[in-house]
Amino acid sequence: MTTLFNDVPILLILGVMFLIGFAADLAGRHSMVPRVTLLILAGLAIGPSGFNLLPAAFVTEWFPILTTLALTLVGFLLGQQMSIKELKKRGKLVISITLGETSGAMLAVGIGLIVLGVNPVVAILLAGISAATAPAATFDIVRESGVKGEFPDTLLAVVAFDDAWALFMFSLMLAGASTLNGDSSAMTSIWYGLREIGGSLLLGAILGTPMAYLTGRIRKGEPTLAEAMGFVLVCGGVATWLDLSPVLSAMIMGSIVASLASHHKRPFHAIEDIEWPFLLLFFILAGASAHLDALMSVGTITLAYMLFRCAGSYAGAWTGASLANASQASRRYLGLGLFPQAGVALGMTLMASQRFPEYASILLPTVLSSTILYELFTPVITRKALKAAQAMGE
Repeated sequence: MTTLFNDVPILLILGVMFLIGFAADLAGRHSMVPRVTLLILAGLAIGPSGFNLLPAAFVTEWFPILTTLALTLVGFLLGQQMSIKELKKRGKLVISITLGETSGAMLAVGIGLIVLGVNPVVAILLAGISAATAPAATFDIVRESGVKGEFPDTLLAVVAFDDAWALFMFSLMLAGASTLNGDSSAMTSIWYGLREIGGSLLLGAILGTPMAYLTGRIRKGEPTLAEAMGFVLVCGGVATWLDLSPVLSAMIMGSIVASLASHHKRPFHAIEDIEWPFLLLFFILAGASAHLDALMSVGTITLAYMLFRCAGSYAGAWTGASLANASQASRRYLGLGLFPQAGVALGMTLMASQRFPEYASILLPTVLSSTILYELFTPVITRKALKAAQAMGE
C-alpha cells in the first residue's frame, strides 16, 4: 500500500514528525494528557493503523535504532539516581520498593493467570516480563511535570533499579519455563541472563571510569557535546553489538560518572539538552509501529495480565515502602508511577518467543497490545501520582 511520504526525502519526513511532536508537546503542557500519550497517539494516526502516511520501510529501519538510542540516553541520565551519594541517601528505600513491586507483579501475574487456566509455561513467562517498567516514558513524565523533590527522585531510582533486577528475574523465569516445558536449556537461560547483566555492568564500568575523568577536563569550562554524546553512543552501540542491555550499561556508566565526577554534572546537562528530539521521534515511531489489529485483539489473557500486573506492582510497592518506613506519599502513590511498560518488556517478549516459538502467538499479541494500552493510559496515572505527592509536600 502506498503512503503519502513514499517518495518524499527523509529530511521532510523528519521535519513533519518534529512539527507533530512540537504540537503534541504544546498540547501536553495545556491539558491533563501527558505528551508521551499524545506522541504515541500521533504515531498511531500517521502509521498503518491510521492514515498510513509513513512508509513501512522508514518505520522498520528507524524504530530499532531510535529505541536503542532513546533507552541509552535515558539510562545514562537515570544513572544519576544510582550514584554512591544517592545510594547512601535512599538506597534501602529504593531496594525495598524495587524488590516489593517486582515480586508483587510476578506473583500476581503468575498465580492469577494459572488460576484462570492459562498454560503454566505462558503464565511463568508473562510473570517474568511483568517485572519490567518503562524508563523512557517515566523519565519524560517526571521531566514534563516539573515536580521536584524526594518522591520523583525515588521514583526514578526505582525505575532504574527495576530494569536491572527485572532482567535477572526474567532469566530465572526463562529457566523455570524451560524446566516446566521439558527442555534441557534451563541452565542456558540462567547463563544468558547472567551474561547479559554481568556484561552490561562491566561495559558500563569500563566506559564510565574514563568518561568521569575526561568529560570537562580535556578543555576548561563546559564539556563539548561531542564528548558526552560520543561515550553514550559508544555504550549503546557496543551493548547492541554484544547482545547486552543498552539501558543497563548506560545506567551503570551514568552512575560511575555521577559518583566519580561528583563536583560537576556537566555531562548530564549536555545530554539533557539534546535528548528530547530523539525521545520525540522514538515515541512517535512507537505509535506508528503499532497495528490496530493488535489493539483489537485484547482478550481475556491480555486484560488479566494488565490487571494482575498493576495490582501486584502497586501492592508490592506499598509493602516495600512500608517495610522501609517510607513517607505516606511514597506508600500511597509511588506504585502508581510504575505502571508504564514498553521497550524492555518487548525485548523480553521477543527473547521468550524465540526460546519458545510454540507460545509466540500468545506472548507477542498479549504484551504488544498491553504495552500500547499501558503507554496510552498509564502516563496520566503517573502524572496524577506526581501531582498528588507534590500536594503532600514531597
